[in-house]
Amino acid sequence: MAEVKKVLLNKEGLHARPAGALAKAAAGFKSKIELQFNQKRVNAKSSLSLMTLGLSHNSEFTILADGEDSEQALKTLADLVDKEFKI
Repeated sequence: MAEVKKVLLNKEGLHARPAGALAKAAAGFKSKIELQFNQKRVNAKSSLSLMTLGLSHNSEFTILADGEDSEQALKTLADLVDKEFKI
């Protein structure tokens, strides 16, 4: 399983729109993809699950991926977080 630590730069936190963008991007990969924050892990392909993490501005979290395209998935999702979910 590959992972990358990120800090949420989005000032409004991980609300519906960025959670939806992240879930949509994650759904494009075959790998199992999860986000972990404060010992809680959720399926990154579910926007509702992502919102239950309670990520706010400057929260540090981990993106985990396991599967054949895990490295590309991590890069894509990390870039999306860095760009504050602006495609």
